[in-house]
Amino acid sequence: MRVGYGGGIPPNIGEGDRAAGADGIRENLDPSWLRGDPPWLELFTVWLREAIEARIAEPNAMVLGTTDPDGHPATRAVLCKGVDASGVVFFTGYDSDKGRDLAANPYASVTFPWIALERQVHVRGPVEHVSMEETQGYWYNRPRGSQLSALASDQSRPIAGRTDLEAKVAAVAAGLGGFDDGDEVPVPPTWGGFRIVPQVVEFWQGRANRLHNRVRVTRVDDRWQAERLQP
Repeated sequence: MRVGYGGGIPPNIGEGDRAAGADGIRENLDPSWLRGDPPWLELFTVWLREAIEARIAEPNAMVLGTTDPDGHPATRAVLCKGVDASGVVFFTGYDSDKGRDLAANPYASVTFPWIALERQVHVRGPVEHVSMEETQGYWYNRPRGSQLSALASDQSRPIAGRTDLEAKVAAVAAGLGGFDDGDEVPVPPTWGGFRIVPQVVEFWQGRANRLHNRVRVTRVDDRWQAERLQP
């Protein structure tokens, strides 16, 4: 199935910024849009805010790519829980499939797929653990039910059935005083945050005739280099 970009009648050659896409922005994405230190952060923040305002489902969802010790790739959707100049943060179990992949190969990529706006942002770079203080700060702001589930789950490990999974959570909840109230739920010792430290960030903006706009910034030593890519 083929899906068109840009809506309406495709532009003629040379029409330039008249070729507005679903994001409603007639101007074509350009390397000059990337400014500041780091140069990707301001535009990313604007695009994320506009995805939220457009009521995109799970606007902070991103597709995370990792590789196992044999170099086999795996992807899955996770939720971004923080973005700043130092990188992109998400939380998971360190003994999960992705956690074990990152222990073996501490480099990852993520894609924010804002398809309804015909926009994507790709981030690639080395991965590091966030501090315990940052993990605790996020953990203790999670709903109690989410805390109990994370504490009870041996993430990515097989289990016989749904009832067994629910029984594990119920047992953990009972030991801490219940689902709705009780003792503080501790941070699991094998759970925490990862930060992707951006080395490459690419912005993609859909356009008619598959003549999409792609702009990439790459960190080389201590400098960022911006360039336009052909689609």
